[in-house]
Amino acid sequence: MAFQKEYLDLFLVPSGLIIMFGYHLYLLYRYLKVPHTTVMGFENNDKRAWVEKVMLDDKKNIDTALTVLGSSLNGATFLASISLSLSFLIGAWMANNSVFSSELIYGDTRLETMSIKFISLLLCFMLAFSCFVQSSRCFIHANYLISTPDTDIPVSYVELAVIRGGDFWSLGLRALYFATPLLLWFFGPIPMFATSIGMVFLLHYFDKNTKQLHRHRSSVKGKKPYERLEETTSTKVPIEHLVM
Repeated sequence: MAFQKEYLDLFLVPSGLIIMFGYHLYLLYRYLKVPHTTVMGFENNDKRAWVEKVMLDDKKNIDTALTVLGSSLNGATFLASISLSLSFLIGAWMANNSVFSSELIYGDTRLETMSIKFISLLLCFMLAFSCFVQSSRCFIHANYLISTPDTDIPVSYVELAVIRGGDFWSLGLRALYFATPLLLWFFGPIPMFATSIGMVFLLHYFDKNTKQLHRHRSSVKGKKPYERLEETTSTKVPIEHLVM
């Protein structure tokens, strides 16, 4: 049986998605087991120190803290709006997809395949919208906790709200990263596969952390400075062996 260009979609598209999913599973493992080797773990260490400084320093810098949370909230809201707008744009494209059915596109351009492309891209944008909305919810909750006067709210509650907001922010960005190869799938499976490989290399460069975590001094008298996460990890492995 002669080779047909539609067969490329059956091989290259699942391969590209498997590469993307495999990398993010590897990143999730590092984030949960050895968070100091990831940029997200590096940032969370600084966020914990920031929250403790704000909550335990008689809230002298509460205006600055609310400004910081307001900036994060505005960013999450803006990205949620962008994701929703792109979802509407995909709906408009679905009504007129003649542009992506050209003979110049080397791949499967059948109506069924085009519908799968549109739905996959739409799901990514809707997932990103949901994550950014949840991120806004967490930042609003942290805003309430920090601005509560004469409160005995534990610092860990505020830390949880701030870190969860950052985690949902990261998940929303990951959904947009997945949408990039799917968008190029409209121009054929070869651009989609090449973009998936390039995206993994680029994300690995930005996600890894080789710096030692800063030992922030606690605001509580007699309390030890923040311990580095690698010192609390059950298995001590050099960062050079963990970061590829």
